[in-house]
Amino acid sequence: MLKLCGFPISNYFNKVRIAMLEKGLEFELDPNCRPSQNPEFLARSPMGKVPFLEVDGKALTESQAICDYLEEAYPARPLYPRDPLERARVRELITYLELHIELVARRLYPQLFFGRPADETLKQAVEKELARGIRAFRTRAKFAPYVAGAELTLADCAAFVHLPLVSLATKLAYGADVFGDWAQVKPYIRMLGERPAFATVNEDRKAAQAAMKAA
Repeated sequence: MLKLCGFPISNYFNKVRIAMLEKGLEFELDPNCRPSQNPEFLARSPMGKVPFLEVDGKALTESQAICDYLEEAYPARPLYPRDPLERARVRELITYLELHIELVARRLYPQLFFGRPADETLKQAVEKELARGIRAFRTRAKFAPYVAGAELTLADCAAFVHLPLVSLATKLAYGADVFGDWAQVKPYIRMLGERPAFATVNEDRKAAQAAMKAA
């Protein structure tokens, strides 16, 4: 039995959920798990983060580790190419997206989304680091039609949840979308959003955001 724990506004939770749906896996969903440092929660997720996956009651954390486990345990509908170099290219794209783009932009989220005071020094540092990450990502992204080439991969699951969030954050922080001059990005996100797995997760995210605003 697989049980995915997290909440629908978490882009990393949504990345894993999309991958599981695309692979056609049967799983239980717990969409009400929030990050916590309570001892009870830490027993399930040692960093106190989401998402985490419970496999027959044993918890596995970190979204990429979860996705890699699912690829090995359930290979029938692969989200990695067979060729070793192409598989590595997919992991490379995910690293650029997460380590060098989304996690860099995430440093802005407290002031953009949670009312923290603006920090101009931080904004300048993030802008510089983002430029490097996006430059690297652009050298590898193919959009042919998927980000790694002709087939849907885990890199698309990551790109779909991260790129729009970074676009929004940079528009709010700098008055311009860092992907605004990249013509392929918006059509690519629209294309992915038409797939049932991506659409389901996106609608749940929108509903959760609406509920949060109403509250």
